[in-house]
Amino acid sequence: MKNKKIYKIVLSALFMTLAYVLPFLTGQIPEIGAMLCPMHLPVLLCGFICGWGWGLAVGFIAPLFRSLTLGMPLLFPTALCMAFELAAYGVVSGLMHKFLPLKKPFIYISLIVSMIAGRLVWGVAMFVCMGINGGAFTFSAFLAGAFTNAVPGIILQIVLIPVLVMIIDNPKVIKNRD
Repeated sequence: MKNKKIYKIVLSALFMTLAYVLPFLTGQIPEIGAMLCPMHLPVLLCGFICGWGWGLAVGFIAPLFRSLTLGMPLLFPTALCMAFELAAYGVVSGLMHKFLPLKKPFIYISLIVSMIAGRLVWGVAMFVCMGINGGAFTFSAFLAGAFTNAVPGIILQIVLIPVLVMIIDNPKVIKNRD
């Protein structure tokens, strides 16, 4: 039991580090770097691999920590809303992966439901934050921010996350992890 907890702490720290560093790497790609949603990948993986609690923690802390240490993304409203969005990714992916069968179609279902839930949470958070700030967050702004501007990231997540989850979930890859 102790080894399992240490395993999840170490992996969560790795996913937190990836969430911190990946935006530096994708930022070097002109025009689509930010559209790749680099912080989403490690948080989704954390939820799938470490469980909903660790996914929640890494998802909520990562954008806030990055904002407070680097100033990017801006703390209000961007990092705050991202914190809720990424926390939702971590929770939903972790819960669905825990309760659904560990077969390929269910990994895709878990991923897509997680992505939709996270984007809906982001939309609600943006609506509330913009209302507090005296602005408006329209449905077209939601669609643009959650889907249209994120198409490269959505494609990357759908292609990469299930493959990585299947590899990491393979008992031959990491022995004695449970």
